[in-house]
Amino acid sequence: MLASTETQTNPVILFDGVCNLCSSSVQFIIEHDPQRRFRYASLQSAYGQKVMQQFGLPAGELNSFILYQQGKIYTKSTGALMVAKQLNKLWPILYGFIIIPPFIRNGVYGFIANNRYKWFGKKDACWLPTPELRKLFLDTAA
Repeated sequence: MLASTETQTNPVILFDGVCNLCSSSVQFIIEHDPQRRFRYASLQSAYGQKVMQQFGLPAGELNSFILYQQGKIYTKSTGALMVAKQLNKLWPILYGFIIIPPFIRNGVYGFIANNRYKWFGKKDACWLPTPELRKLFLDTAA
């Protein structure tokens, strides 16, 4: 099901669907989002590509975590921290790192992003959610 970017009301997390670290991060977020406020789409998906095109991001740019929320996108460390702020338990405390200048935060983010395949591996295909989680993903059949 492909939701329209214009009508999407839930925050959407766009992630590299073949990256093991990225897929694990999505699974972590699902576990710590009991109210199921987030939706998900891989950057490789039609929805992900549409959002990237809408905001002028290169189609092949898979090195960024993107949070699409209320008509705006938040990338890299800012996107990740904005998601942490909305999770349960103590995870919102991480949002305090927002005070660190973005060039420092994104430098660390970039170092990890550029090495993620080497350190965490890569899948041949995007991770598929379980049938009960499929409704949270924008480009999967319900």
